[in-house]
Amino acid sequence: MIENTLDFIQDCAIKFGAKPEAEFNKPYVLRKNTGTDALKDNGAYFGFIHSEEESSGPFHDFSLTIFPNDQGKPWLVCLGIGSNGFKNDYELATYPGIRRLFSKLINERGFCKSDFSDIETSLPKSITGSPDLQHIKNSIKTYTKVLPTCQIVDDPESEKGKQIIAAFVAGYAKLRDWPSNKDHRKAISEALEPFLKIETIDETEGVKNLLNERKYIVLQGPPGTGKTRTAKGVAEKIGAKTFFTQFHAETSFSDFIFGIRPDTANDELRYKENLGSFSEALKYAIDHNNEKVILIIDEINRANLSNVLGPIFYLFEHKMDVSNVEIEIAPNFKVKKLPDNFSVIATMNTADRSLAVVDFALRRRFAWYTIKPKAIKLKQFFNEDFSRIQEIFDWYASSTELNLQPGQGYFIADSENEMKNRIRFEIFPLIKEYLQEGLLRNAKEEFNNYFSTRINLSLFE
Repeated sequence: MIENTLDFIQDCAIKFGAKPEAEFNKPYVLRKNTGTDALKDNGAYFGFIHSEEESSGPFHDFSLTIFPNDQGKPWLVCLGIGSNGFKNDYELATYPGIRRLFSKLINERGFCKSDFSDIETSLPKSITGSPDLQHIKNSIKTYTKVLPTCQIVDDPESEKGKQIIAAFVAGYAKLRDWPSNKDHRKAISEALEPFLKIETIDETEGVKNLLNERKYIVLQGPPGTGKTRTAKGVAEKIGAKTFFTQFHAETSFSDFIFGIRPDTANDELRYKENLGSFSEALKYAIDHNNEKVILIIDEINRANLSNVLGPIFYLFEHKMDVSNVEIEIAPNFKVKKLPDNFSVIATMNTADRSLAVVDFALRRRFAWYTIKPKAIKLKQFFNEDFSRIQEIFDWYASSTELNLQPGQGYFIADSENEMKNRIRFEIFPLIKEYLQEGLLRNAKEEFNNYFSTRINLSLFE
């Protein structure tokens, strides 16, 4: 069984782009310690280590390590780190994408550290004390601080066992950058696919259901993800009367709630009352209580929300049944609570770092629905460009920086020439601005390689 699995991981490595027959620049060093004595819970293992390491003795950096046994009991497949710590891979260990990837390959019988550069923290008791692994507990104890992620495999020759092992080899192949052509990348994708299944979410339906429950929601996400389009789609789906406004830095209480404006139709200077967009929508909802009414507030965080909302801030309680406080919206227009047929959908661009921070009181009053970039089935959608940008973000971006990824709207074009222009005049300047602000620094060479290859432009000229 051990020899079969050893052959299996080497075959996988070749499919994923490793060329072990190469005279120079070998992709890995194969390590194997599966003698009779070692298999008696005395450190038996096999796998791949960094190509610069020796074939025996202590080693550095990331490894693909499998702890086997010859008793027909579960094995442990791991991404490991040599007992000598890091030499070439420390920066690699800090990339968020490595943890993101391997965290998806494990289930409740696996483990994934929050920091892959950590070689001081031991494995949890769920692994070291697992009744499934008592036959190799001493072997695991020896390496307990240098196994950032691992998964119990009941039968390595079963379909499920091979699936898990192949996925770990594929993850190691990505980490080591083995793939050099489409066939390699396709093989890796196929090995990872069972663990990386992307939910096909109907955003409109999801937002509609949340709106029914919470009444006041904010759609947040990067530019180009279709937040405003989704808001309008929800209003249309429920057949609501829609009111629309877009906030900006100069939006005021008088624009949104109530104010007075010069009456330019008269020769003499006179002022007239002006109901803001909120008040118009609210008044309509009160007067037409048999209709659903939705107010869409685009770019809600572009304005000074405390100034714009004023006293109506109090009214945004989705479960306010009774109130003895009356809020004056406008002269002769007071309300104690917002009507049941009135809802608000706001949108917020998470990539705009210059905007106002939304305070916690407002966050409590609204539900927050995140819309992420996603591939779409559309003839004009350039999936290869979208996937490449997404891959770079997923591998290098922190959780906060993921909010900067350009959405699918950037990758819709009627022709190859139009798509190149979108990359040149929209995506390229956006990424360059991010880098100039000190964001996504680890990804700068990947982005530069993409733009140089795709549109013959360098980020550093």
